[in-house]
Amino acid sequence: MQDVMGYALHLAQQGGQHASTKPLKGFGGAGVVEIIDDHQGDTFRTVYTVKFAEAVYVLHAFQKKSKQGKATPQADMDLIRTRLKSAEEHHRQHQTPRGTA
Repeated sequence: MQDVMGYALHLAQQGGQHASTKPLKGFGGAGVVEIIDDHQGDTFRTVYTVKFAEAVYVLHAFQKKSKQGKATPQADMDLIRTRLKSAEEHHRQHQTPRGTA
């Protein structure tokens, strides 16, 4: 499971997309992506954003515990939204202005 997550993040850094990834619903498009992998009967997810050309920000990694449906639990969605806002702020503060690199 760690190999799948690590390789999928590596592909994202290179501009690619692993077969185990899909856009996370509720974020308006493909800017927030989740990797889903099953291991020994458990489901694991890693959520990241590719909204920025210079960086891939991992927003959350967790084991999905609910056996009811495929929906991501609300507490996890709230945490992802909070971390996405933090990533956006971090990126704004640390990006290199165009033409100065």
